Amino acid sequence: MLETSARLLRLLSLLQTPREWSGPELADRLDVSTRTIRNDVERLRSLGYPVHATRGAVGGYRLGAGANLPPLLLDDEEAVAVAVGLRTAASGSIAGIEETSLRALAKVEQVLPVRLRRRVNALQSYTVAVPSARRGPQVDASVLTTLAAACRDAERVRFDYRAHDGSATRRDVEPYRLVNWGRKWYLVGYDTLRGDWRTFRVDRIEPRTPGGPRFAPRPLPADDLAAYVSRGVSTAAWHYRARLIVRAPADVIAQRLPASAGSIEVADEHSCAVTIGADNPETMALWLGLLDADFTVVDAPELSVALRALAERLNRAAG
Repeated sequence: MLETSARLLRLLSLLQTPREWSGPELADRLDVSTRTIRNDVERLRSLGYPVHATRGAVGGYRLGAGANLPPLLLDDEEAVAVAVGLRTAASGSIAGIEETSLRALAKVEQVLPVRLRRRVNALQSYTVAVPSARRGPQVDASVLTTLAAACRDAERVRFDYRAHDGSATRRDVEPYRLVNWGRKWYLVGYDTLRGDWRTFRVDRIEPRTPGGPRFAPRPLPADDLAAYVSRGVSTAAWHYRARLIVRAPADVIAQRLPASAGSIEVADEHSCAVTIGADNPETMALWLGLLDADFTVVDAPELSVALRALAERLNRAAG
């Protein structure tokens, strides 16, 4: 049988899993009586842990949220994940949390067992990050948490928004998801004034108070919001576009063409319609060469010129 202190730690570890435990289940796990479990629960409560209990046949114990943050128990993998995450956050794209991340990291590393500290330090020492060609914009942490809470509570948000050309507009939006793409954060929401879905750069958002009323959630504009954002952000910056018919199934081409490079529609069982775009026709020609399938350009004279130039260049190289 475990000693009292060791048993309390084991009980706390069980209660920190996201489920409800019955008294007999806990007693069986710890090899004690249900009366001992009740006494141990009271000890945890006296130490500041908000252990909630429900009565009845389906009742049990679970750890709830309290007014103060009590100590947490982490297993080895969780402790390593927290330490690595804090180190990443200390140099990340969210402004205002660098110092607090470093303080929290110092506390975590101070109590890490030697074997885990060595794993974290090894990961830090033998990992090299490729610096971005240009540093991404930083997002205010309070803005990010405000938007996340609004998404969670289904509450409309009002904010001033600065577009890429510097123009400012007032928005009233039903927020649904935050998407992190590289070093940028985006908000996917339904713009009530424009009656359509929009994607907003979070670093260009200035929230207004008070917020809006609660709303009934709508069906999302896409199942894969990450692809939806990357496709929308990329297409907005395209200077050249082309539409073509590719003689290959849509699911095959979807594996070869990134969502940021174009969109794909099913034409029939053996072909698909592709809308592709880029900053210049030469880049589009290179993407099409990677499709490894025959295609016909429907309408894009600039692309046709770039394809002929590329074909001549490749023929000379092969000749």
